[in-house]
Amino acid sequence: MEKLLNIQHLKVDFTMKDGDLTAIKDVSLHINIGETVCIVGESGSGKSVTSKAIMRLIDYENGKISAGSIVLDGMDLAQLSQKKLRSIRGKKVAMIFQEPMAAFDPVFTIGSQIIETILENKQFTKLQAKERALYLLNRVGISDAALRLNQYPNELSGGMLQRAMIAMALACGPDLLIADEPTTALDVTIQAQILKLLQELKEEFGMSILLITHDMGVAAQMADRIIVMYAGRIVEYATVSQMFELPHHPYTRGLLQSITTIASDRGKKLYSINGSIPGLADLPPGCQFHPRCPFATERCKMESPLLREVNNRHTACWYAEDLVESIDWKQPEGETKSDWHTIKEIVQSDAKHESEPLFTIQELSKFYPFGKKSPFSRNSSYLRAVENVTFTIEKGETFGLVGESGSGKSTLGRVLLQIEKPTSGKVFFQGQDLSKLDAKELRQKRRNMQMIYQDPYGSVNPRWKVGDIIGEPLQVHESLSAKDKVDRVQDLLELVGLNKSSYNLYPHEFSGGQRQRIAIARAIALNPQFILADEAVSALDVSVQAQIVNLLQDLQRERDLTYLFIAHGLNIVRQVSDRIGVMYLGQMVEMATSEILFSQPAHHYTKGLIDSIPIADPTRTIERISIQGEIPSPANPPVGCRFHTRCPAATARCREEQPIFREIHTGHWVACHDPL
Repeated sequence: MEKLLNIQHLKVDFTMKDGDLTAIKDVSLHINIGETVCIVGESGSGKSVTSKAIMRLIDYENGKISAGSIVLDGMDLAQLSQKKLRSIRGKKVAMIFQEPMAAFDPVFTIGSQIIETILENKQFTKLQAKERALYLLNRVGISDAALRLNQYPNELSGGMLQRAMIAMALACGPDLLIADEPTTALDVTIQAQILKLLQELKEEFGMSILLITHDMGVAAQMADRIIVMYAGRIVEYATVSQMFELPHHPYTRGLLQSITTIASDRGKKLYSINGSIPGLADLPPGCQFHPRCPFATERCKMESPLLREVNNRHTACWYAEDLVESIDWKQPEGETKSDWHTIKEIVQSDAKHESEPLFTIQELSKFYPFGKKSPFSRNSSYLRAVENVTFTIEKGETFGLVGESGSGKSTLGRVLLQIEKPTSGKVFFQGQDLSKLDAKELRQKRRNMQMIYQDPYGSVNPRWKVGDIIGEPLQVHESLSAKDKVDRVQDLLELVGLNKSSYNLYPHEFSGGQRQRIAIARAIALNPQFILADEAVSALDVSVQAQIVNLLQDLQRERDLTYLFIAHGLNIVRQVSDRIGVMYLGQMVEMATSEILFSQPAHHYTKGLIDSIPIADPTRTIERISIQGEIPSPANPPVGCRFHTRCPAATARCREEQPIFREIHTGHWVACHDPL
């Protein structure tokens, strides 16, 4: 096949205060015409730097190509001036970023920015450019394209904005489309739509795609070949079928074993690769994966293996031939949990006879007024974030909460903790109505109700040391001497798998997974009974995600904790939850035990969510997406069943009459006129 892109021995350095720091070393790869190549690996492995080097965007980030070549369609991009590169970007190669808001200027309309891109690179009149922009917006599945053309980036939802960015990237018909984590921040339903769209556009425009992702399920569905990177180097590359059938590098094997699926055994701990990826300034000698590798020898610690051909693929491991033939290699690793879920069920069954639930939520609603109230009208407009939700959370269980962005999950969690006051309805904690408590009483009650946020760095003071961050709840609620506080905090650090010496470090000195451990240590400092984990693992790499989930489950067992676990990663929610609630547009539409919900979903929305999960199996083709479009605005929810505008089985009754949330089997509740 003819090569479109050919990178040879690429080395990328970044200029720092103390000298140059090498981010990419000796990277060689190629992409054929019409091919999709995925680069996978944990954060910090060099995936995004490689993609930005191709576009020469690193030039604007103190980066430079210090060795090697990047040949695109016969031109070496590493040698071109920025002026020449500007004529190539968009025309020959274009990029989709993870965060679409960063790609658009907030003060210009979507249409003006796409039209500008077209005029810059093609000999079109302004009218022709506008027609092209309209065609592209329609082609990427944006409804009311003429209206969206005149809207600003902040007026579009995340999924729509991602589609608009794809339209802008396609504006000039590039030969190579680079997609850097294009679906990571999206709901599973929108992710499925975007991936399907990319496949269709690739065929229509005859493009090649370089896809950067840490989701092996996405790689399995999209890739022809997969490149695995670790600490700035390629450690393995192979066809997608070769990679999933028998990985040849210990790191690739670890990534694949870290995948959680809807078939994973909930009675076992999740597999995770020990430790975390090293910093660029602190790379170990020899094979850089050896500190985390279960097969490492003295040679691995001393000598760095070259990328070489083994069994018709390439890998950088001294012992690849022998390892893939060994019994240990083919056996999945994982630590059993001594029937942990069975033990929990017995404990919870006994607890139900002894006491009432830890949380009881009755007809809870939370509305936000918006817009200007007319002096001639008594009615304000309201955003109905949560409406008429009723359920319980039993002591010692993990209650999972799933649904797309805008479904009301996080708002419900904040109202439970009284961070926000409900518009109507009641929240009982240990039988006590939280709305009846004054500020002092609520503050005392809060020591038993803690929260772990999605972004641990954004929820702490970056100028505080870790010891002060974890110790703050102790300072507020308990009278401890300075020495006792230090001892307690250091014990907590060890409990969550961090070193005592971390006490005097600052948050920016830790990786994402380590920062999440710090957030967990702070949350458990006062021995609470309940923890709300709001998307606590969503932003983490698959292996780090597994480490944090295992830690949360260990702490639950040791401290008899109760969790409300909010996430949009359905596989993880199934793994950790005893019962799961599914929310859509502020309402609970289904609730059941974890096993029942995934094996026998009763609501069409729940089934659509499950069908949209990327499957880490390249032999499985992408099935028809059962949920189209995006979640409507909670400011103007549809009449009748709120899901009817996207439901493949909607009837006239669904459009007129709102279904009642009812129990169809013991413990299985659903709000649907015609359940599955």
